[in-house]
Amino acid sequence: MTDTSSSPSVASAAQNGTEATPPNDAIAEAEKFKGVANEAFKEKNYMMAIEQYGKAIDSNPLSAVYHANRAFAHIRMETYGSAVEDAAQAIALDPKYVKGYYRRGDAHFALGKFKIALKDFKSAARLAPRDPDLRTKLTACEKEVKRMRFEEALATPDVPQTPPAETTDLASMPVEDSYDGPHLQGKLEEGYTVTPAFMQDMLQRFKDQKLIHRRYAFAIILQAYHILRKLPSLVDVPVPKGSKLTVCGDVHGQYFDLLNIFDINGLPSEDNPYLFNGDFVDRGSWSAEIILTLFAFKVLYPDHVHLARGNHESRGMNKIYGFDGEISHKFSSQMIELFRDTFCWLPLAHVLDSRVFVVHGGLFSKDGVKLSDIRSIDRHREPPEDGLMCEMLWSDPKPGEGRGPSQRGVGVGFGPDVTRNFLEDNQLDLLVRSHEVKDDGYEIAHDGNCITVFSAPNYCDQMGNKGAFITFTGGDMSPQFTQFSAVPHPDVKPMAYASSMMGNMWGF
Repeated sequence: MTDTSSSPSVASAAQNGTEATPPNDAIAEAEKFKGVANEAFKEKNYMMAIEQYGKAIDSNPLSAVYHANRAFAHIRMETYGSAVEDAAQAIALDPKYVKGYYRRGDAHFALGKFKIALKDFKSAARLAPRDPDLRTKLTACEKEVKRMRFEEALATPDVPQTPPAETTDLASMPVEDSYDGPHLQGKLEEGYTVTPAFMQDMLQRFKDQKLIHRRYAFAIILQAYHILRKLPSLVDVPVPKGSKLTVCGDVHGQYFDLLNIFDINGLPSEDNPYLFNGDFVDRGSWSAEIILTLFAFKVLYPDHVHLARGNHESRGMNKIYGFDGEISHKFSSQMIELFRDTFCWLPLAHVLDSRVFVVHGGLFSKDGVKLSDIRSIDRHREPPEDGLMCEMLWSDPKPGEGRGPSQRGVGVGFGPDVTRNFLEDNQLDLLVRSHEVKDDGYEIAHDGNCITVFSAPNYCDQMGNKGAFITFTGGDMSPQFTQFSAVPHPDVKPMAYASSMMGNMWGF
């Protein structure tokens, strides 16, 4: 919860000589802004909460409470870099304010920086040793640090690793006579085939909250793996004149909303191609159903279903945001490793009809990046912490010119001039990216040169946003937007398989 108390830090900051105490009317005005912000937070209007906490800070910059509360709102908006900054400011104003450490630890944990988070939780625990929520966070973070150290101890970076695809044995997964779900066409010895009829049956089975047999699930992933690893890091997608192509943004494990997209726009086919622009998994609790659906359509229509990597197709994100836990629960830990390697073969970007650049996150911290630079990226790896690949997965547009720190704490914020220069340098017309929830499901920015599309409506059952997808028609290639609302889904909460820390942060 946000802190509704008055901050002790005004007095302590003034006593420390950092700033003069604001006049009483400024303090009263700040409290009014905080009250509005707290109500906005309760209504899950986190952007408004951030704005109102900002006004409270402008009126009274000495309140640790305001900074910590704004940090919490930034956490809900996934702008973890800004959350770290606000929490750090709260600590600077009042080193004994527990929630400053609490929020900074949460933000670092969400970024997968477990060792740094642990330091903050330990600092908070010294100040509030009997806080049960804090003890839970501390235990969860200690568990992640131990796991990370164990994995580091087992790692043998100089020894070539056998790809999981080469050690997966479908013959060891017999299909029992009791299995009543859809079957892939063909036999194990000759190889299985995904058919339109199988897809229809699988979609319905998932809708009925049943799974396909693990042999068939592994077979789909293996076939997708072999297709994806042959693709370049930047894929050129022709859009013949008069034909259409649909671009979807993040779907984040919201399977029933994906089905709604298909109801509105039709199933993928040779005549109805799609590009799904990353972040297929995590957050929503049907990530297994989403990724098996998309991989199977990729196998069925390899030249007409295109999949790009998002920042959540990665080891660090999957361990804490739910995908690993979900796959382990629904299938097996062996499948996690096969997904992990397959994700590393997902292309990083697409160019549509030589005119539209589509990437999950955004652009770069340096000028002069050419499409040839992107084509030459060795993508078969976990995302690095900086460089072109990192920025393609993590960066966000910002309204002002130039570049700035990313509010997420990873990647870069890039302005209209950066977008314009990149498009001109590469003879492109438009940048399409995803990665950010938008109230309308999409947003046009940077003088019309940058479009964000987000396809997970009412994100995490909390945000109240619409979803959207974009349709391009060959020849004209002007974007046409379709908005849609969230549809009902079975009573399973988002992040049901995620780290308990993440569920706590989001109030689940």
